[in-house]
Amino acid sequence: MALPTHWPASVYGLEIGIVGTDGVIDIEDTHRDVILASSKPQGAGYSPKGFTPESARYVDFLTSYPPGDVHMGQLWGPMREETNSWFSRLYTGVATPHATAQDGHHNLLLTMAMDLSARRGAPVKLPAPLGELGRG
Repeated sequence: MALPTHWPASVYGLEIGIVGTDGVIDIEDTHRDVILASSKPQGAGYSPKGFTPESARYVDFLTSYPPGDVHMGQLWGPMREETNSWFSRLYTGVATPHATAQDGHHNLLLTMAMDLSARRGAPVKLPAPLGELGRG
């Protein structure tokens, strides 16, 4: 584990920086906009049945549960809307902004090209041949 147990290491947070020759993508999905710090121990954050944290936590990133917040047995937040629109797509066929299988495949190939570029220490010309992307 990279962070100590008493820091809110069991909550969700993500920081990614991808630097290219023509641009940068910076993703800060840290959920540190609402922080609770107390002199009294906080709950276990994500606490599945049977889980007991190794030590007490005194800091929590609130609203850090990826799908949103659960209140009174219902999911609330950004992913609630996304999930409901996905269900609408399945049940009614209405168009939604969800990725297609083709979108996913394209993004996988781009990710593999980034990985290959990092291993080589040099740019990879796109579109790269599949055999070249799959080499270790």
